[in-house]
Amino acid sequence: MVRKFFVGGNFKMNGDHASLMKIVENLNTSNFAEDVEVVIAPPAIYLDFVRKSVRKEIEVAAQNAYKVSKGAYTGEISPEMLKDLNIGWVILGHSERRTIFNESDELIASKISHALEVGIKVIACIGERLEEREAGVTNDVVTKQLVAISQKVKDWTNVVIAYEPVWAIGTGKVATPEQAQEVHNYIRNWLIKNVSEETSLNTRIIYGGSVTGGNSSGLAQKLDIDGFLVGGASLKPEFVTIINSRA
Repeated sequence: MVRKFFVGGNFKMNGDHASLMKIVENLNTSNFAEDVEVVIAPPAIYLDFVRKSVRKEIEVAAQNAYKVSKGAYTGEISPEMLKDLNIGWVILGHSERRTIFNESDELIASKISHALEVGIKVIACIGERLEEREAGVTNDVVTKQLVAISQKVKDWTNVVIAYEPVWAIGTGKVATPEQAQEVHNYIRNWLIKNVSEETSLNTRIIYGGSVTGGNSSGLAQKLDIDGFLVGGASLKPEFVTIINSRA
């Protein structure tokens, strides 16, 4: 089973019209490997601008969305609003949402479920903190996060799982290809046992955590690493190198 390589760029709370246009222009004029899916996630207020500016083969994602369609939820956006703007993807469960904004596994699972019901595809993020890895409970943490999602989601067709060890996000530290592959393989086997073999074979599991143009090629060669969710490097020209890291 050959899963299509997937590279997402999470711009986080960065950018303005001018800098985002430079990023878009670079992507619009760059050559990508044939078998790669590219999704970029600008800040929410620039979603429409980026969607209308970037070439159509590149999809656009929101960095967050809430678990209901509408209501008195100041500051939130709904998947229905994303759909109205022709936005096809959303990132949910990122460690920054979990740790800074205290989002629980259960809330994240509800948000994932609702987005999928509306027809928005999901990059679902999971991963352990440094103290959890050092305590040897990485698989336990990942399992807990996956169980919460599986209790709300039965069809994983439109889910990409992003394994992001929290200790490697924005720190310059990166899991070795072997460390990343070990957890990716664990996730794939978990899907076989707890969802289905078909889901395990088809679901893309991507890696995130200080991915750069320098380390992406080594990571991309691992059997169960199907791409990347890129943070800081997605704001730089080297993002194209990462996109083409399996070419």
